[in-house]
This record gives sequence, structure tokens and C-alpha cells, in this order.
Amino acid sequence: MKKFFIMAAVMLAAAVGAEAQNTFKGIVRYKVESTGTVAMSIPEEVAKAEIKVDGENLYTKSPIFLSGMGAECVLVNGLQTTTCMDLSQLLGYLRSQGSEFTYEGTGKLIITNKAEAKDFDSLTIVDTEPGHFYYEYVDGETKTVAGQKAYKLVRHMYDEDGVDHPMTMWYSKEIGPSVNVLFNGIKGMPLECTMDAGEGRALTYTATEVVTGKVKAVDFLLPDGYETLGEEELKELFEQLQEEIELLQGE
Repeated sequence: MKKFFIMAAVMLAAAVGAEAQNTFKGIVRYKVESTGTVAMSIPEEVAKAEIKVDGENLYTKSPIFLSGMGAECVLVNGLQTTTCMDLSQLLGYLRSQGSEFTYEGTGKLIITNKAEAKDFDSLTIVDTEPGHFYYEYVDGETKTVAGQKAYKLVRHMYDEDGVDHPMTMWYSKEIGPSVNVLFNGIKGMPLECTMDAGEGRALTYTATEVVTGKVKAVDFLLPDGYETLGEEELKELFEQLQEEIELLQGE
């Protein structure tokens, strides 16, 4: 079983079924709210979010749906994700502090990852090992979110003490990829989810509007000015960044 990995603010996953691809084209818009017992400040750029959808393709610039430091936008083409990361400010700061890097570019990078359907095949198998998770699709429970029929999904994740921390999500089967790698493989598009941020804090994102048909091919183009590095160059850069950050933190 794969160990759990974090997608910035969104932590979701599910099994893959042999389902037909969805053909929905449009935009799903969300509101993001602090819903815990302890209030959280929600920046204006985070409070509203959206995902553009064209069948199996997705595009978003909304921070709540991005992962990785410096992520600016992500494009999903089926099982492939392409992320634009802007590390220019971080690199500039570290260089000003005397850090040296083999990489000499601007830090505006394109990161591409390709998943395989089999990576998600076992996610519904019960796994209670610390740090592991599994997903329970709940039959017969639905509700309406933003005018769409939403189905219930529960993620069960276990901490180091073996305690389950279930998270409920409501999702559409009719919108988004049949294997939605932006959300770790769910079969469609999330419409509502509350994430526990610890210490009484929680964040809920809820779809407020689903607009049909208002997307074009140009909406899925990556911005200019980003470069692609080879696998080894990229690995070396991130290792050096981690080392330099740890050195500064230790001073």
C-alpha cells in the first residue's frame, strides 16, 4: 500500500474503476472558509477558487489546489500533471545569503509527473498501518452541492498511534477525469470537503457554481517563461535547496 502524501492543502484519494470518461466542459467555482472551533485567516486569493474542466483535462491556479513550494498553476492531462513552479524569490534570497547552486537559471520551472492507473488500484483495501490510508465509497448517501448530485466518500487515515482520522468528501461522478490525479485518483470532481488543520482549526471548500461550456483550448495553455530541467538536474536542485534551507534554519 502506498503511504499517504500531502497535496498542499488538499489531501484526498480513491480507487479507480473501469468507468467511461466524463465529457463535461466548464468551470467549477468554490468558496473556501474557516470552519473549525479556532478561526483561521483566509487570504483573499485563497477564499475563492476554481478549476477549469475539459473532460479528462483540468487547469487551476487556485492556491488551495496546488502542491509544492512555489507552485503557480497545474495542468492535468489524464494521468499526467504539469506544474509551473516559481522558485525565483527563494533562489534569489538564498543566493543573497551566500548560497551557491549548480543550477544557474531563474527558478521558473515546469515539473511533469506521470501516474499509472495501477497506482490507485488498492486504495479501497482496508489498511490501518500508521501513515497509511484507505477510501470508503458510501453507497446510498447523496446530497446536492451547487446544483449537482454529490456522492459521499470517506478517507480513513491512521496516525502513528493507530488512531483513525476520517475525512468526508462529497464529489461528482459526472464532472472531471475518471481518475482525477489532481486529487490523488478520485473518480470525478470534489464538490465539498472539510480538512482538519489541527488544534481546532479546519478548512472547508465548497462548490458554489458549476458553469457549463465556458472553456476554450487557450484556457489550458501553460504560461510563458518557464523552463524544463532533466530529472537529475531537478533532483540535484531540490536537494541543494533543502540543504541550504536547513542550514539557514539551524543558524
